[in-house]
Amino acid sequence: MLKKGLSLIVVLSTLLWTAGCASNANSPSASSGEKGAEASAPPKAITLAYSEGGSTMDPAEASDLTSDTLVLALYDQLVTYGKKSTDSGEVADTEAIKPMLAEKWDVSADNMTYTMHLRKDVKFQSGNPLTASSVLYSLERLKNSDSGSFLYGMSSIKTATAPDEHTVVITLSQPNHMFLQILSLYNFSIVDDVLVKEKGDGEYLKTHAAGSGPFKLEKWDPATEAVFNANASYWQGAPNLSKVTMKFTKEASNRVLLLDKGDVDMAIEIPAKDVAKLETNADLKVQSNASNRILYFAMNNKVKPFNDPKVRQAISYAIPYDQLIDDVMYGQAKQMKSSVASNTPGYTDAGYSYKHDLNKAKQLLTEAGYPNGFNFDLTLGSGFQDWADDAVLIQAELAKIGVKMNVVNVARAQFLEQQREGNLTAYISKWTSFVNDPGYHLGFLMYSSGSSNYIHYANPEVDKLWEQAGKEQDENKRKELYGKAQELINQDSPWAYLYEYNRVVGMGKDVTGYVYYPDEVIRFYSLNKE
Repeated sequence: MLKKGLSLIVVLSTLLWTAGCASNANSPSASSGEKGAEASAPPKAITLAYSEGGSTMDPAEASDLTSDTLVLALYDQLVTYGKKSTDSGEVADTEAIKPMLAEKWDVSADNMTYTMHLRKDVKFQSGNPLTASSVLYSLERLKNSDSGSFLYGMSSIKTATAPDEHTVVITLSQPNHMFLQILSLYNFSIVDDVLVKEKGDGEYLKTHAAGSGPFKLEKWDPATEAVFNANASYWQGAPNLSKVTMKFTKEASNRVLLLDKGDVDMAIEIPAKDVAKLETNADLKVQSNASNRILYFAMNNKVKPFNDPKVRQAISYAIPYDQLIDDVMYGQAKQMKSSVASNTPGYTDAGYSYKHDLNKAKQLLTEAGYPNGFNFDLTLGSGFQDWADDAVLIQAELAKIGVKMNVVNVARAQFLEQQREGNLTAYISKWTSFVNDPGYHLGFLMYSSGSSNYIHYANPEVDKLWEQAGKEQDENKRKELYGKAQELINQDSPWAYLYEYNRVVGMGKDVTGYVYYPDEVIRFYSLNKE
């Protein structure tokens, strides 16, 4: 379940916190850029295979992987994530916020006011200079947008003013320890206000670019491809690549074939079953990163028999975890042991005790008053083969303890609508938290008033811990509170945790510069072709 299209009402009421921030969160360095190749270097082109063509280039309205990718190729943000090296390659360091269009910033002692000092050497692709009015205009558009406004609400921005052309003062309604992380998201891209006003605003940004980013748009046809050319005047230096082409290829098997034959340089959304085969191709490399995309078996905590924690725990003991990881995901996933993904700062599996144990499951059902089991409907949305395969395996295990699971298949759109209504008895769903913080994750999913808590999980102690963590200024103490909340949730088992996906990207041996980000969007600027 993605993070967009969610009700702002509850988010605003639950995520405007009194939280701690570093009193001086940045360094004054203005050299955040990664200098690309000189303009005179030989042209390099790269082609990537995506499944979908996207729906908009408007930063404020982007809400799918391809649209988000288009935005990050064309626009910059005030701040951005750092990077770090791991055994799985280079990944984003979401706790290390770096300067971007804001070359530095000051934070007031009460963590309520951020003074952003803008770079003075940035021009939009139109030639218009980046000014403070561009920032104010972009924030106002986001505030009033249909899709990204919920993130604006989460940022806790109360006012934004411009004392001069190169300074923006942002005042928060309350301290928010996630403010800079949220500001790094693509929805907060800075738009060329002069150009957009000339074009009449409205729908212009849906199909046109008005950014300062590293690439210029040559073509975008959602049915076939998008083509970008390097912005040779980019303020961080021209990109390494002169051209980037995104080929939209819906069928996963075709994306795999294109990559295997060398017809594309990179491909995403590769089925787990195809990874091993691609790894035998000496001309390719496959990067598989642990992601924070999770899959869970949701049980409506208000509906019998799932209103009884023992029943939910029994289901958790009946899940054939190893089969799901090995037979369905071919090892491209790992068992999930908290409601928070394991690569989220503050993660803990304390309180998690579940393993495949049908005797234990049967014992818990008996204690709950269901010695002979029960029947229930699992609603399964279309579009994800692994979910369907998971359901078959889980159904077989539940049958062994007397529980009959009826799988009700529905179209994806219908499933999402039913899920939002909060009346489904049980279902399988996924979630990706773009802000890599337990407060963001638990606030949506496990806080009793969370806007995506479709299973109606409610534990007053968890709510209290989450609220306390939001107010806690000490980072270690805050993580400790989030840890206690996770422990209680693990014991309550509102979901049966299934697995955490790996993010798999296949690419030619000659492709370098790929960095994994929690939002799973590939930044083209760092890519190169040797």
